[in-house]
Amino acid sequence: MFSDRARIEVLGGGGGDGVVSFRREKYVPKGGPDGGDGGHGGDVVLVADPELRDLSAFRSRRRFRGERGRHGEGSNRRGADGGRVEVRVPLGTQVFDVEGRLIADLAHEGARATVARGGLGGAGNRRFAGPTRQAPRIAEVGQAGEEAELDLRLKLLADAALLGFPNAGKSSLLRRLSNAKPKVADYPFTTVAPVLGTVDASDGRQLTVADVPGLLEGASRGVGLGDDFLAHLERARILLHVIEIQEDVEARFRAIDAELRAYGAGLAERPQILLLNKLDLVPEPPTVELDDPRILAVVPVSAATGAGIEELKRRLFELTPEGASEPAGDELADFVVYRPQAARRRPFRILRGEGGYRVTGAELERIPEETLRRALRAAGARPGDTVSVGDATLTL
Repeated sequence: MFSDRARIEVLGGGGGDGVVSFRREKYVPKGGPDGGDGGHGGDVVLVADPELRDLSAFRSRRRFRGERGRHGEGSNRRGADGGRVEVRVPLGTQVFDVEGRLIADLAHEGARATVARGGLGGAGNRRFAGPTRQAPRIAEVGQAGEEAELDLRLKLLADAALLGFPNAGKSSLLRRLSNAKPKVADYPFTTVAPVLGTVDASDGRQLTVADVPGLLEGASRGVGLGDDFLAHLERARILLHVIEIQEDVEARFRAIDAELRAYGAGLAERPQILLLNKLDLVPEPPTVELDDPRILAVVPVSAATGAGIEELKRRLFELTPEGASEPAGDELADFVVYRPQAARRRPFRILRGEGGYRVTGAELERIPEETLRRALRAAGARPGDTVSVGDATLTL
């Protein structure tokens, strides 16, 4: 079943702990500290994959976690970094946080977004050695990774998109135009999921055409299948508006146009080619005089016999600008790819030694107590443990 929405949980891997260790070799009975640092935790990265068609894979798996960094070792050996987890998503996937803010728009092949960074590794005891502390018995605990709950929404990338009422013949036209094989039948809502097809030109140029489920009047208010699938028209450069040739063409055009305006997202301003389908059912195609600058051409066609299909292909390649399948102009501002800042150390450090845990840092009084408790629990502290926080103590 086609799925264009999913919710996932992502968690960066925790950083490895630094280690307390001292150099112990023959003839060096009291060597200095040589505890290595912990490795960094692995990130969780979303990657746009052109081989994927929808988000249905996330129905069975929705939690993704980076690998934890390895702990440091003696002899100044740093722990290995945790492995990064790459999550493949279809081209055109948008990523939103739980508050509905756009984080990333993976609109190009290979586009990547780091959505949960791994925690930094903790410092080993050699980092704490100095003139006044030559044998430190403390090491830093690795940081926890970032975590988030994310909404994925798929908007298909297509050069052109077919729209119209149910049974207007959109699926049959897509079969004639392209290599797609959508289900075709003589009843409403045969198409219940978007279908993509590729149209080839004699000069080697290709265009992608999408067929979306048919609209009913009132779709913007939830009638029929509603307007959920109109999101898949948002990135089409040109709309192929399919109307049965025997219908009142102007009335049908205005009805669908009203739904486009109600939906918004610039669909009502998109250029259109008006396709009068089922040409084989009339002796002569009617004269259509719609004074609308958005209509670039009116093409009578027959999905049943193939009449007018070559003319449609010619006009389609003629009227669709060359380039990638993405809108032009101001809409490109929506095509953002989230590039996270370099990982920073948090404003406090958790140290572990023989006496338990200690939190150090500037302005500790400004850090919420719950933030400290969460960080300590992630570091391994257990209920009842007493932790030194600056000059005060905190009991979990």
